[in-house]
Amino acid sequence: MRLPNRLPALMAAALSLSAPAAAENIDLLMTGLFPSADATYIGYDSVERLDIPESAPIDRKYLIVDFRFHSPMATDQLQASVHKVCMTLLKDHELIQSLSNDGYDMVSVAFDRQSQYDCL
Repeated sequence: MRLPNRLPALMAAALSLSAPAAAENIDLLMTGLFPSADATYIGYDSVERLDIPESAPIDRKYLIVDFRFHSPMATDQLQASVHKVCMTLLKDHELIQSLSNDGYDMVSVAFDRQSQYDCL
């Protein structure tokens, strides 16, 4: 999902991974999010597209929060899982502010190596 012009700065502040507290907060939030039989949090990755100028209206820096399902999920269950992860992140205002301060434009969630689902 594309952020409005004023939100990239907000997201960047919120997703600050240079600060250990933000990274620790992501790990704490995500680790217990799903029952162990559903999905396992395996970590996050920061991606920065250096080939895109900072002034470009395109997302340049984003965070991928990564999970793995233990069994295949139906589409409606997948959508509910994406929503659960995204809402958990978005409700943590300090984390979002920290990420935004660090220049993050977007947060995505992945449940496999082929697909990513944008939170914001």
